[in-house]
Amino acid sequence: MTYTPHGKHLIAGEWVASDDTFTSQPVTGEAMTVSAGGAAEVDRAVKAAEEAFAVYGYTSREDRAKFLDTIADEIDARGEDITRLGTSETGLPEARLQGERGRTCGQLRMFAEHIRKGEYLDRRHDVALPDRAPLPRPDLKMVQRPIGPVGVFGASNFPLAFSTAGGDTASALAAGCPVVVKGHPAHPATGEIVADAIAAAIEKCGMPKGTFSLIQGTSHELGGALVKHPLIKAVGFTGSLGAGRALYDIAASRPEPIPFFGELGSINPVFVMPEALGARGADLGAAWAGSLTMGVGQFCTNPGIVVAPEGAALDAFTEAAQTALADAGQSVMLTEGIAESYRKGVSEVSAAAGVQELVAASCENRNAAPAVYKVSAKDWLANETLSEEVFGPLGIVVTTSGVDEMLDVARSLKGQLTVTLQMDDADTDTAKPFVPVLERKAGRLLVNGFPTGVEVADAMVHGGPYPASTNFGATSVGTLAIRRFTRPVSYQNMPDALLPADLA
Repeated sequence: MTYTPHGKHLIAGEWVASDDTFTSQPVTGEAMTVSAGGAAEVDRAVKAAEEAFAVYGYTSREDRAKFLDTIADEIDARGEDITRLGTSETGLPEARLQGERGRTCGQLRMFAEHIRKGEYLDRRHDVALPDRAPLPRPDLKMVQRPIGPVGVFGASNFPLAFSTAGGDTASALAAGCPVVVKGHPAHPATGEIVADAIAAAIEKCGMPKGTFSLIQGTSHELGGALVKHPLIKAVGFTGSLGAGRALYDIAASRPEPIPFFGELGSINPVFVMPEALGARGADLGAAWAGSLTMGVGQFCTNPGIVVAPEGAALDAFTEAAQTALADAGQSVMLTEGIAESYRKGVSEVSAAAGVQELVAASCENRNAAPAVYKVSAKDWLANETLSEEVFGPLGIVVTTSGVDEMLDVARSLKGQLTVTLQMDDADTDTAKPFVPVLERKAGRLLVNGFPTGVEVADAMVHGGPYPASTNFGATSVGTLAIRRFTRPVSYQNMPDALLPADLA
């Protein structure tokens, strides 16, 4: 049966309309009228989440694991409708959305298996030493406990994997925390059908109704109300630096400050070592062009700059990139606002001192084509604008006089999600001085390959020093993400009957 969106909020198991509305802006198909929530809807949802926490926060790991598995099953059961609605709203191809649905369900099932093992609990026990001199030691047990209701902001560029049932929601639910999601207005129908899947899983698993809510809306006031609510204990966010920083400041200025786990983007520099550049510069240029334009450049791991020594080998790199992009043409972007921001970024970069245009962008309405520029390291270092993220298929080749100037660029970097070293075996000694510099700059260091594509795995880190993210000690991808929504509690001389089930 085909799913027909109704444009309502899901609050504690009920589909609720509100007086205020907004109109969706799909790439194809008919627009829909969607309820626009505010502080009243947030208050109702968060209070229901707090009530649910008294039960959900004390469920067994096995029950929560079954719940996560059931959510994945319910999303898969709606797969065709999710793809249909997602392609209509975002313009993303069917194959991309099918792959993203697989990733979304895969991480739900991965978190389920992880919490079954219990490793994330970091359980510790110091047995009592009553005869120790000069002072006895009490019995001490420690375990990670869920923190309470969590607010999550859906992302524009991943309507499934970083939105309604994405990594933030999945990791919070795995930890034992109810979730209130602010849906992204770029894909309200997609958010709604995924919320419908979660509601079905709540019903099948007998979880409290307030375990999950979805509130739709476009206003800054809605997001602010979610972060400000005194019962929200942490926030997960994926989006722009400007919006993320504004919400981070709200979280920090509350009477009770709370952690704000914001993933804010990155330029993801690629450093090409001399031997690799000489041996396979043309191949690297073509491969970089492919990564740069993947998803119309709308990945937070898009490799926005390349840093390499000037000379014939770099010329071969840039020529191959230009050839690969010659027939790229325009592609639709996720929203009109993103397209406008991309046009602005192209304009600012192209007007900067010392910048040479290699591939000219053509951008009309919601469409965009790739743009590539070349600039010396000296001019790049002198202009902070060139080190800021342009969300879209824009790349800058930074030419250097040699390895020493490449290191100068590395030292100047702000926090990044990723940094890549393109190198051959003969570059090992040359690359060694880069590692201690770059590991302080990024959450993930790559050798060869390109950073687009984030493996959902135990050892993955998707985060980094500010401004890549607002919390350098956390990741929004991988099983370590669960720890964001727990806190350690120590129990001293506690009878087993009073201990959490995970310690008893």
